[in-house]
Amino acid sequence: MSVAFDLPWETPEDQAVLAPCWRAVDTAQLSALVELAFRRWHLHPDTEVSIAVVDEEQMAQLHEQWLELPGATDVMSFPMDELREGTPEEPSLGVLGDVVLCPPVAQRQAEAAGHSTEDELCLLTAHSLLHLLGHDHAEEDERERMFRAQRALLEEFLGRDAPVETMS
Repeated sequence: MSVAFDLPWETPEDQAVLAPCWRAVDTAQLSALVELAFRRWHLHPDTEVSIAVVDEEQMAQLHEQWLELPGATDVMSFPMDELREGTPEEPSLGVLGDVVLCPPVAQRQAEAAGHSTEDELCLLTAHSLLHLLGHDHAEEDERERMFRAQRALLEEFLGRDAPVETMS
């Protein structure tokens, strides 16, 4: 599994002096979540994904540019090779795509939902990975399938109930 992070800080010491929402970005935790997702959804270990962490201004620009919607959102997904879940016999291989997280929005959503920002970032990462694999929640049956897969992954990863789904 190859996960690359694009972070707005250079060292853990730089991150330590930032606001709490930025300190909640635990790259080791998010990498472990991605690794579990790759195993569960049968993605080849050489599959690539990147996770960018941006501020609200950058997220608002992406949101406007790609979706023509105003303001910052919590997470955006940019698929690359249009991979789908594989099978144990034939795991999917390629470039899954890019996940873009916005910790300030994630923190507000976590507070409103009554869970930690770390949990919200895990939820958003799992959600985005499912979008990269072609899942959507526009229709009720799609939403049910996607959120069931998201909850199952998070419950296995966290070892407890998954955080309540949030939508910006």
